[in-house]
Amino acid sequence: MENIYRNPIVIQRADPCIYKHTDGYYYFTGSVPEFDLIELRRARKIEELQDAETFVVWRKHEEGEMSQLIWAPEIHYINNKWYIYFAAAPDRVVTGITFNHKMYVIECEDKNPLIGKWVEKGRVETGWDSFALDATIFEQNGKLYYVWAQEDVNIEPNSHSNIYIAEMENPWTLKSKAVLLSKPELDWETKLYWVNEGPAILKKNGKIFLTYSASATDENYCIGMLSADENSDLLNPKSWRKSSKPVFKTSYENKQYGPGHNSFTVSEDGKLDLLVYHCRNYLELKGDPLSDPNRHARVEVIEWNEDGTPSFGVPSKDIKEFKV
Repeated sequence: MENIYRNPIVIQRADPCIYKHTDGYYYFTGSVPEFDLIELRRARKIEELQDAETFVVWRKHEEGEMSQLIWAPEIHYINNKWYIYFAAAPDRVVTGITFNHKMYVIECEDKNPLIGKWVEKGRVETGWDSFALDATIFEQNGKLYYVWAQEDVNIEPNSHSNIYIAEMENPWTLKSKAVLLSKPELDWETKLYWVNEGPAILKKNGKIFLTYSASATDENYCIGMLSADENSDLLNPKSWRKSSKPVFKTSYENKQYGPGHNSFTVSEDGKLDLLVYHCRNYLELKGDPLSDPNRHARVEVIEWNEDGTPSFGVPSKDIKEFKV
C-alpha cells in the first residue's frame, strides 16, 4: 500500500506520540530539542499537526529532580482524566550524572488538556533505583499495565535498559512487581549500545504487539517486537514471543536513518492502523546523536500479514521539505 501521508509530519520532534481522542482531535507530543519542557498540540488531521498551535503544559524544575533532560512525553486518557508520562534527570550539579533518569506522571482533569491545569503526581516507583525511562500504559481485560525501560546490571551487565511490565494500582502507582520481558541480546539490539527502550502497544487480531527500539540512536536504531495472546497472563514472560529480527529499520535507499521510539494511532476514517516514529534523513552526525535536533516525526500505514501480524514495511521517502 502506498503511504497516504506526506512525511515528515512534524519536524524536530523525537519520540513522537499521537493519540486520537473521542473528540475527533489528534493530540501530539514529543521530545523538544532543548529537552526542557512538555508541549501539546492538536489537529483534526495528522498533516495539520505541523502548523498547529503549541501549548506548553509543563516546564522542568529549576533544580533537583525533574530539572534536566526531559525525554519522551507520552499522552494517555484514563478514567476521564489526561495523563502524560515522561522521563527526567536530576540536577547535574547535585548528582554529577547526566543520564540518571527516572519516570514521572502529570495529570489533567480538564476536558481540554492544552489549556487545562496539569498536576504533578510524582515519580513512578518500580522497586529499584536505576536509570529508567520511556513508560507507556495500556488496558486489557479490566487491568491497567505499565511498560517501561530500565537498567539492571544484575540481569545484563552490558545493558543500558531492558523492557519490563507491571500491573498498576492507579495511573501513577504500580501494583505488582516488575517482570522482565526483553533484554538486548541479539546482534541488532547491541550495536554500539546495548539497548531495549521506547515500548509501544498495538492490539489487533486477538494479539498484543509490543514494539521497542534497540541499539544506538544513530543509523543502527531500529524497532523490534514482542507478541502475546490477548487473554494470556501478560505478567508471565513465557506468554511473550520475541521476533528474531528487527521489524522496522534504516532504509538507505529512501535516505531514512535510525527509525525508532514509535507509538501507534489510526487514520482519520479509523480504517487504517498507523505507525508513528522518528527518523533522520542524513547520516553525518557531529558528536552525540542525542544532541542532533533533526529527528523528525513520521507516519506509515501498517499492513497486516495473513497470520495476523503487522507488517511495517520500510521508512518512506521524504515528501515535504521544511526549513530547519
